[in-house]
Amino acid sequence: MDDSVTENPAAHRFEMAVGDSIAAAYYRLEDGKVVLIHTEVPQQLSGQGIGSKLAEGAFRLIRESGRQAVVRCSFMANWVSRHPEVNDLVVG
Repeated sequence: MDDSVTENPAAHRFEMAVGDSIAAAYYRLEDGKVVLIHTEVPQQLSGQGIGSKLAEGAFRLIRESGRQAVVRCSFMANWVSRHPEVNDLVVG
């Protein structure tokens, strides 16, 4: 399994290919901030930690790009609450 996360700006999402499926964290940009609005993991992949790997990769890319995140997605909010190492990236 290739668990590398990439950003697809045209689709406004961070994505991770898992076999023939794509897990994605959708966002919109507001004032230069990445507003995380929805996370989707294909049903057949649920319970395998895919969402957590996606979140970890998305926050790594946000950090590398020098941006900050606004968390409006309940999955991402839950993930952030368990990963204080990204607190410096989260605003609003």
